[in-house]
Amino acid sequence: MRNTIIIFALFISLFTAGQDHRIPIDTMVVTTNSVVIKGKNIPYTATTGMQPVFDDNGKIIATLYYTYYKRSDVKNDEDRPIIMSFNGGPGSASVWMHIAYTGPKVLKIDDEGYPVQPYGVKDNPNSILDIADIVYVNPVNTGYSRPVLEKGEKLDKSKFFGINADVQYLAGWLNTFITRNNRWKSPKYIIGESYGGTRVMGLAAELQNSQWMYLNGVIMVSPADYKVLRTESSVDYAINLPYFTAAAWYHKMLPNNLQQKDLLEILPEAENYAINTLLPAIAKGGFISDFEKNAVAEKFSYYSGLSKTSILRNNLEVSPSFFWKELLRNKTGETIGRLDSRYKGFDKREIGSSTDYNSEITSWLHSFTPAINYYIREHLNFKTDVKYNVFGPVRPWDNRNNNVREGLRQAMAQNPYLKVLVQSGYYDGATTYFGAKYTMWKTDPSGKLIDRFFFKGYRSGHMMYLRNEDLQKANDDLREFISNSLSKGKPAKY
Repeated sequence: MRNTIIIFALFISLFTAGQDHRIPIDTMVVTTNSVVIKGKNIPYTATTGMQPVFDDNGKIIATLYYTYYKRSDVKNDEDRPIIMSFNGGPGSASVWMHIAYTGPKVLKIDDEGYPVQPYGVKDNPNSILDIADIVYVNPVNTGYSRPVLEKGEKLDKSKFFGINADVQYLAGWLNTFITRNNRWKSPKYIIGESYGGTRVMGLAAELQNSQWMYLNGVIMVSPADYKVLRTESSVDYAINLPYFTAAAWYHKMLPNNLQQKDLLEILPEAENYAINTLLPAIAKGGFISDFEKNAVAEKFSYYSGLSKTSILRNNLEVSPSFFWKELLRNKTGETIGRLDSRYKGFDKREIGSSTDYNSEITSWLHSFTPAINYYIREHLNFKTDVKYNVFGPVRPWDNRNNNVREGLRQAMAQNPYLKVLVQSGYYDGATTYFGAKYTMWKTDPSGKLIDRFFFKGYRSGHMMYLRNEDLQKANDDLREFISNSLSKGKPAKY
């Protein structure tokens, strides 16, 4: 039975930009509960509240909302892993994985991830809380996290809203958290979804180089890699093809000889064609011969479900946004989802090259928003009138000097314990599974770290865990990765 055991707050208030609501800077509420995981009862404490961000001079510049789940029947923390969890956006709260993937509670949704009423949460029998403690962190302006401003002070966005600023202040915050909770001896992991993939690649290096915190694992869920994503480069266009194949297969838009095969039988074909044929063809631009261009468009059509004519009209450079509009245009007139192309929608007009809205995100907000607001107030007992930002104002975001791939490579080279797991859904059209594979390949061009990278794919989308079958599989994959990346008494040496 859930029970509130501690309520502690320092009622130092902050003024947030553009609103009069106030929230404590340093406060926590602790409740106790239990959940049955893998048939075993797991007791735990849930600590939620606000923890400050300090600048280099020790001044409080922000306060971050977090929720920390700790198994309460474990006496010795030194062998107990702790996972630091982030979502992405940038500008997204750490809500998605919190109440739908790894935490002790999950949404009340159907087995494929669609909303059902009444809204709410239920126990998660697949949570990894049996083998690891977890803290969910909300960056500035997400969840209840806010900058701390003195009267008359204007927000300096450069402190928070950019790739490098983000990892720098979050690394400092994590140092404070680990110190306050006496977890320095524990094996440590970071997990990030979507833009969180960029974030945790950067944090791996920042934690190691600036906070002297060495990790056992980095987990990237549907990672966004802005070295290639939406760059409109030849690589960007070419590596989308295997995703097109997967989505077309799901909607039964492929030729019969492909459609009758299992998805995992045909994806290697599409991957091979994308890298070895489509990529060099697109790279030739307008200097490609008519013969080659037509031959490539023909095969592109074969693997994508799009017409050869529409591919040629795009000069072989087919964007995902066009694909979402085009795939079912002449069959049902429906669109397909961006983050999960199993979802369908419909636009005001069937004509056009992009969709009116993302059908999957509207579905997810439908179920997540009421659930997280209810759960925090009624289960975690954290009550405030401040708005919970599922998506918060963080723009413009500074993407300059993006060296997170290289940072992760250096962290791995310097830390023999550090391993990487990538998890992706085949129907994710925003950060595609093959794009995630490409990120792995390019992180270590030497190939010397190849045995420390692991990839897992799922028959769902960006949030693969919303599909019940994949919720179980993905959490089990996390368990396996964590078990295989623990030191188990071996020294950190090559």
